[in-house]
Amino acid sequence: MSDLLSALLLGIIEGITEFLPISSTGHLLIAQHWLGARSDLFNIAIQAGAILAVVFIYWRKLLALAAAFAGRPLPDAEGEGEGEAANVRAARSYLLKLGLAFGVTAIGGLLVKKLGWELPDTVGPIAWALIIGAFWMLLAEQLATRRARAIGERREIAWFTAVLVGIAQVVAGVFPGTSRSASTIFVALLAGTTSRTAATEFAFLVGIPTMFAATGYELISLWRSGGMADENWSALAVAFFASMATAFVAVKWLLRYIQSHRFTAFACYRLLLGAALLLCLPANA
Repeated sequence: MSDLLSALLLGIIEGITEFLPISSTGHLLIAQHWLGARSDLFNIAIQAGAILAVVFIYWRKLLALAAAFAGRPLPDAEGEGEGEAANVRAARSYLLKLGLAFGVTAIGGLLVKKLGWELPDTVGPIAWALIIGAFWMLLAEQLATRRARAIGERREIAWFTAVLVGIAQVVAGVFPGTSRSASTIFVALLAGTTSRTAATEFAFLVGIPTMFAATGYELISLWRSGGMADENWSALAVAFFASMATAFVAVKWLLRYIQSHRFTAFACYRLLLGAALLLCLPANA
């Protein structure tokens, strides 16, 4: 298989799995056993491509939030005076919570990197993370559903929820197979945001600065070490755009899907994949 075709397939896998709660990192590590291992820059760059798809999807919301943060009314806000001021305050609060979640992730991620906490990129840990994560998803959704029935739909993201989302991103980075999207979405649901749509949107938006910062950090590290000269930039570009295009479709589909469906199907998929990996592949593969 040619290098460009291999990169294309890895980009498609990343784009499909980055925002579905099934672990893009786990799928990429598994795929690379057959398609060939890639550099850290390649893996993070195609994740950035997937994140860029979220920017395109939410660009109106991002511009509206930025305008409100600067003190201008939201473009789609109705009314004037006190209602307009309330919209501006809400937008500022939301952006600050996104910043808080990102800050927790950045500090935690740097600490984890400094301490060298990292699981081996082998099938065993990934398979168990997929299985444990599946049970966690099923339990979390049951608890979140009960809470929603008891207190009704809550779309607001609390400050404590933002902190937990930041921690969840760090945990997902340490344990390949956990899934960043699953961790952040279900932490938000358990912490009091009973709306699946609101929890998913916050998880996706906080991923924008997180993954772009990770890509920038990796670029600087490689530039300082002289490792960028060894990168196949053509293959990286193919994978980047493939990831961006497929992620755009995947996110659009997921946002429609969760309006009328639970995450149970994703949990079942994780269980089946994790069990198949444990049964069919050597743990040290």
